Amino acid sequence: MARPSIPPDVSFSDLLISSYRKIVGTPLVPYEMSGAAGAEWLYRAPFGMLAQDTSLDARFVYANLAAQRRFGYSWREFMGMPARLSAEPQNQDQRQVFMDSVLRQGYVSGYQGRRIAKAGRRFLIQDVTVWNLVDADGTLHGQAALIRRWSDA
Repeated sequence: MARPSIPPDVSFSDLLISSYRKIVGTPLVPYEMSGAAGAEWLYRAPFGMLAQDTSLDARFVYANLAAQRRFGYSWREFMGMPARLSAEPQNQDQRQVFMDSVLRQGYVSGYQGRRIAKAGRRFLIQDVTVWNLVDADGTLHGQAALIRRWSDA
């Protein structure tokens, strides 16, 4: 199997790391990593990590290896895919209500919800923290999710 490519956008990984620290109040990566080391650690982290942009029909802009494996999409397939498609059609409105609540609150921990993989397999994401991606100037760049556990549904 070919070695998966590392996302080249170190500045986006730094945004994930710094906004989590600022908004949630705890470190996302060990030892206050940043730059290329932080980007690589986050991409290979033992938890799932997804991020979406701020467009009206929000699209994925980040998915680490753990998320790619669980959802069954490659990096190229994930990037630009509407984030709502990670939930079954009947659960997409509920997902949007939740994401809107994160937008108002800054972050939410302890979330769980049903999701669907590319091949149609359903699973439950659990112990999820979702937060707003806000830079040092206060500009909102999207939202991200740290998925600590998942189980087959």
